[in-house]
Amino acid sequence: MSEMTGNAEMQLEDDQLEGGRNYPKRCAACKYLRRRCAHDCVLAPYFPASHPHRYACVHRVFGASNVARILQSLPIEERGQAAETLAMEAQWRVGDPVYGCTGIIDRLQEEILAAQCELARTRAQLDMAAAQLQLQQQAPVSLSPPPPPTHSPQRAGGHLHVAVAPKQEEAPFLDPDEFLDLDGF
Repeated sequence: MSEMTGNAEMQLEDDQLEGGRNYPKRCAACKYLRRRCAHDCVLAPYFPASHPHRYACVHRVFGASNVARILQSLPIEERGQAAETLAMEAQWRVGDPVYGCTGIIDRLQEEILAAQCELARTRAQLDMAAAQLQLQQQAPVSLSPPPPPTHSPQRAGGHLHVAVAPKQEEAPFLDPDEFLDLDGF
């Protein structure tokens, strides 16, 4: 078991040393800047060598000294979140140089607005259908055919007079725009 522990320690030492040199393996920031990585490198914990593209985006957008200054000015417990935020903002800014991450935020807000409008229209249509159903249920339903006219047309003075039965009240048509209150959108 001690032999396995010894091999693991040697592997760890080999991983920490780069190319047999006497200094620790460089972080992505120091590799990108082609400099030695100091033991107290502020960028090393947040930009490991395994993710060089992540730091390249951050460097392109914010610059090395600005990123280091931002991270140094924060308490240690907040630096990880700050580095993640810088990396995400840089990734979106490289992908969309004009709008950055606000471009995707705007698109998502537009999709939310469109979905809210569609939901309001659908609710209005449901309300209309329910109102029309209620009106139909209130009106008496007659299954028998309408009665024949009780009197025949009369001629008076050479003109034909036809008695017209009063028109049955139809369910009023409900306009969907009346139900939509989209002023807040």
